[in-house]
Order: sequence, then C-alpha cells, then structure tokens
Amino acid sequence: MVPPKKAFDAIKESDERKEHWATLKELSSYLWPKTRPDLRVRVVLALVFLLAAKGINVYVPYILKRAVDELAPADGKEIALAAVLGLILAYAVARLLSQAFGELRDLVFARVSQHTQRVIGLQTFEHLHSLSLSFHLDRQTGGLSRVIERGTRGIQTVLSFMLFNILPTLLEVGLVAIILWAAFGWPFALVTFITIAGYIGFTLAITDWRVQFRRTMNQKDSEANTKAVDSLLNFETVKYFGNEEHEYKRFDSALAGYEKAAVKSQTTLSLLNIGQGAIIAVGLIAVMGLAAQGVANGKMSVGDFVLVNTYLIQLYLPLNFLGFVYRETKQSLVDMDKMFELLHVHRDVQDIEGAPDLKVSAATIEFENVSFGYTTDRQILNKISFKVAPGSTVAIVGPSGAGKSTISRLLFRFYDVNGGAIRIDGQDIREVKQKSLRRAIGIVPQDTVLFNDTIGYNIGYGNPEAGAEQIKTAAQHAKIDRFVESLSGKYESLVGERGLKLSGGEKQRVAIARTILKNPPILLFDEATSALDSHTEREIQASLHDVSKDRTTLVIAHRLSTVVDADEILVLKDGQILERGRHQQLLALKGEYASMWSRQAEAREAAEKLAQVAVDA
Repeated sequence: MVPPKKAFDAIKESDERKEHWATLKELSSYLWPKTRPDLRVRVVLALVFLLAAKGINVYVPYILKRAVDELAPADGKEIALAAVLGLILAYAVARLLSQAFGELRDLVFARVSQHTQRVIGLQTFEHLHSLSLSFHLDRQTGGLSRVIERGTRGIQTVLSFMLFNILPTLLEVGLVAIILWAAFGWPFALVTFITIAGYIGFTLAITDWRVQFRRTMNQKDSEANTKAVDSLLNFETVKYFGNEEHEYKRFDSALAGYEKAAVKSQTTLSLLNIGQGAIIAVGLIAVMGLAAQGVANGKMSVGDFVLVNTYLIQLYLPLNFLGFVYRETKQSLVDMDKMFELLHVHRDVQDIEGAPDLKVSAATIEFENVSFGYTTDRQILNKISFKVAPGSTVAIVGPSGAGKSTISRLLFRFYDVNGGAIRIDGQDIREVKQKSLRRAIGIVPQDTVLFNDTIGYNIGYGNPEAGAEQIKTAAQHAKIDRFVESLSGKYESLVGERGLKLSGGEKQRVAIARTILKNPPILLFDEATSALDSHTEREIQASLHDVSKDRTTLVIAHRLSTVVDADEILVLKDGQILERGRHQQLLALKGEYASMWSRQAEAREAAEKLAQVAVDA
C-alpha cells in the first residue's frame, strides 16, 4: 500500500506535469501565430539552421579522425601533407559553419521569442485590468508583479533552453549512438547510451529534489518584496507609529527564510555536480578502454580512438549544463504556469457578446430595486430605488457602512447587482460596454491617488489626447492654475508616489481638473471633501458646484453641510432608503437626517470654540 504522503506527492507531481504540458501547448500557439506568416517562416528557418548546425557538429569529429589517420599511417606510408592541410582546413570551416548556423538560428528566432514575450506580457497586463475590483482588493501588488516578471522572463528561458539546448542535445546523442554502433559495434553504443541515460536520470532526480528549495526561495523572495513594497507605500503610517523596527523584523524574517533555502540549494548543487562528474568519468573510462583495446587488436586506428574520445567530450560538454538547464527550464515552467493562471482567472464582470456602446442623451440615472452584497451572508443594499433627473443633483448621505460608496462602485460597474437594475437613459448598464459606461461618468473620489508623474500628466489623464492648452484651461476651471504656475517646474513638476508631494486640497483640485478635461455628462462626487479642513472644503465645494452645472450629478457625502443645495437628498441606513427630500423638508421630518444634522452642528460648534481658544492663547 502506498503511504498517504507519497501518494499525495505523486498526485501533485502528476498535476504539475499536466500543468507544464498545458503551458507548453499554450506557448506553442504563440510561437506559430496564425496572423503572422513572417514569424512562421522564421520558426522554420530556425529549425533548418538548428539541424544544419547539429549535422555539421556530428560530422566534425570524423574530419578530425581522418586527419589523425593521415598523420599516423598504419602501413608506414609517407604523410600526405597536402591532404592533412586540406582536412585541417575542412575541420576549421566545419566548426565555423556549425557556430555560424547556431548564430543564424538565434538571429532569425530572436524576433519570434521577443514577440511572444511581448504579446503574452501585454495580454496578462490587459487581463489584469479587465478583472473585477474584488480581485484587485485581494491581490498583493509586490507578489503579483514578481509573478508577471518571472513568468515573462521564463518564456525566454524555456525557448532558449528547451528548443536550442535540450532537444538538440538529445538529437545529437541519438545520432552519435547510431554512428558508434554502425562504425564500431553495439558495445560502444550501449556503454555510451547507459552512461548518458544514467547521467540524465541522476541529474533529473537530484534536480527534482532540489526544486523544493528553489520554490521556498521564490516564495520568500515574493514575500520579502511584497512586504518591502507595502511598507514603503505606507511610509507615513510607519513613521506615525514609530514602527521601523517592526518593519525591519518582518522584512528580515522573509530574507532569513530565503537565506536558509539558498544555502540548502547551493549544498545540493555541489552534490549534483560531484555525482555528474563521477558518472562521466566512469563512462569515459569504459568507452576509452574499449577503444584502446580495439587499437591494440588492430581493429581500430588511432584516428578512431580520437573519434570516439571527441564524440564523448562533445556530448558531455552540453550535458554538463543539463542540471542547470533542466532546473531553469522546470522553474521557468512553474513561473509560466503561475502567469498563465492569471490569464485564466475568471472575469466576474464582463461585457455580454455584441454589447453596444452606452448612448447618453439626457443622462438620466435610475436605480430600480437594486440589491447587492459582497458575499452571500453580507447584504449591503436591499431593494433601493431612486432616480437622478437630467441636470439635477441627488445626494446620498448616511452613517459609515450604510452602503453609500457601494452605490458608486455599482454605478461604475465594478460589481454587478444581485437584484434589480441600474439604468442610464433607460439602458441597463449590464447590457452595454463597460468602457463606454465609464467614459460617460466622471468621478472625484474621497482619496485621490495620483500617478508618480507630473501634474500635467495627472490632469491630462482625464483625456490622454488633450493638448497642453486644454490641460491649462482645465486647471484654471479647477482653480489650481496659480498653484501650478508658482512651482519651478510648473506643469512638469512631479507629484511623488500616490501624489504625496501635494496637499489633500491640491490633489482634489487635480482630480477636479482631470474630470473637467474628461468632460462627462454624468458626475459622481464620492465623499470628495470629507478628508479636508473646513476652509479647503468650502473652496473645493465651490469648484465642484461650478463643475456640476447642467450635468447629472450624484453626490455621496458624510458632511451634510456640503449637500444642502441638492435637488434631492437620500438618507441611507442599513442598505435601505429611510428618508428622501430636500434639506428643509428632511429637517422638518425630525428623523434620521435631522439627528445627523444636529450632531454635526454640535461637532462644528465645538471645533470652532477650540479653534478660538487656541487663537486667544
């Protein structure tokens, strides 16, 4: 009976082999693209050059044998110097041709391999952007970037080693075995075959065993990279809490695991190299012993002795790297498996086949009995219905966790509703292209995260086709142009990672400017001023008011003072709309909204008193 662990390992190895074959099959489709006949021609030429190089390489030792026999004639004849020089010239030309065909093979195949890397890398990047928000909320950016990086690099390794090292070497082994059998008898071929088979078997067995240490190294490497990226992205938080030592220990813990696995990997590599050397030595002794006996018996010439020795050395040289090649190829396949897994991650939110573009005329937004939950046991919205008329402003307020921001995510279709429907001008947003939907909506979020680029680039992100003058005009409307002009680099000034070089108000104005540049018919303000001080909030609020003129606007707010002018205010609590109406109407109801207004008014008064005390002091 097979022990459970061994049975599990066997199943795991079988599954891994299936994954590798599936990966190689998928990779082959990129190497033989239907739409690129020029690349197919290059693949065929590369194979022709490969066969030519190996054919000449196998013939080279025979030329050397002829030259040695001419230099040591068995019947005492004079040495034919002209013939020897001709053979030496042929030997040199053959070696040159073998190398030249190898270089030509690499030259014509380079465009194929680089194109394959680019296409797969681009498809992976595009697919990641097409995945739902839930995937990106769960991902670890550092580890994910390493998966893509190693997977893309693995393509080059697999193509180089498998196509131009492993398979050609095995082909050469077969040819040499046939030549030795035909020329000198089966003992030579058998000893050569057993030696090489033993060498390969030993190498593969030890290399497979060593893979566990390489996997641990990769795991710890990804872990260390993820922790480093996460820590540096949260630099301010680390400083706020003085947790530098804690971060050092977390990072060092991953590095220590990497160090331990790396030492084991190097130790087992030495064992592999010694074992390989021993097998080669035994094989050489056996074959050269047979050849020496043949020369002594007069059945073989000195040239034959040299021929056998040359063939063996010629075979063992590429085999010396077999462990490295096999390990790197197998690891590259593992890395490629991971990357192709990303390509096969299901898209939770995707366009239906033949979906049309969203056509916006009046820009009416309608939520009809919308229900939604991030998980089956956590219902966020429960049959909510409301309508935002063309050119009007509707505000959604309520306590934290009421589902306000979920509404903005549903409107952008980062998630699909579990029940009901969301419509824009009567069109269900699930039945139109996501790209056209998001093109029609502009957003100013609570936390504006900017790209680590220039202010001009971040404003221009609202419309990548916009020129410098359009960017400046948008900045003027967002009232950030004076600030930008005061900087030494003006619109070429860098904003830093996530825009950390700018204040909260400045970042919000950049967000407003790029939304102006996008020029959408629908606007969404998601807690756009909740993180700002009162003075900055009033300034930003004035800018938002100007931007939203004549546009359908949905405002999600925590501070009620920012929505008093809204055409309708919806009070959301526990996923349901409790109250709706204008500001004065809701105050008159003396319900949830009135209570929230009273609490916030008291908080404002207390804050103003503290501020006055500080000024007086």
